[in-house]
Amino acid sequence: MPPSPSVEIKGFLETSFLDWPGQVASVLFLGGCNFRCPFCHNAGLVLSPDAFPTLSWDWIKARLSRFKGWLDGVVITGGEPTLHQGLGLLIEEIRGLGLRIKLDTNGTRPSVLSDLLGQKLLDHVAMDVKAPLDDLAYARAAGRAGYLDLVKTSLQTLKASGVPYTLRTTIVPGLHTEDDLLTLAGQLGPHPDWLLQRFQPDHALDPALRLEKPMDPDDFQALARRIEDSRLGLTLPAPAPTNSFPSEERTAMQEVASLVAG
Repeated sequence: MPPSPSVEIKGFLETSFLDWPGQVASVLFLGGCNFRCPFCHNAGLVLSPDAFPTLSWDWIKARLSRFKGWLDGVVITGGEPTLHQGLGLLIEEIRGLGLRIKLDTNGTRPSVLSDLLGQKLLDHVAMDVKAPLDDLAYARAAGRAGYLDLVKTSLQTLKASGVPYTLRTTIVPGLHTEDDLLTLAGQLGPHPDWLLQRFQPDHALDPALRLEKPMDPDDFQALARRIEDSRLGLTLPAPAPTNSFPSEERTAMQEVASLVAG
């Protein structure tokens, strides 16, 4: 059964080595989102999805079939994919090609997430956790209020699912303090896969943030180590950073994705 026409694919990246670590994946971009995170790097897909042409699923399916044996799976991202009613049918079509699925989500539709997990349609989930889990902080980071309980439900759903998952938090100067991140670390607990991401201002949804200077890579690494130490209950000072976060590669990949989507 083909995917519902309600799934409008707005971008297609044939090969990515970044979006699913350890996997060679294609990436599908779906438009629309119920958040308005001021630091969002896919502002066009969030604010004006209709400005992007809808790509033919038959064409994408043919391309995926051509790369069978090379690709490990497909990442479905956005926007917010769980807003699309035909998401499950789309995933079934992709899995029918012998490909695994990673879903990126903001966690605001736990019933959809639970249904997909229950049907064993997902092989990995990456969920963004925007800020400490209190109403004011979360509303400020998400640009929308009233979603925190849904996010908490999704976190519990993932923990109980047995499916590998990653939590992601983008550190934005002026929006997140070290105390905020230490608070969130305590709330999340010793989760084995929590990814801290360095904010890149170039395509931020809020024009004011495009003028914000990103965090120095060395300072970012030192902060990430201090937060990780706090999660492990360590009190040792952070060592000198060794490698900077690969923000240039991620930005380049986003630029390619924007070109493909456009």
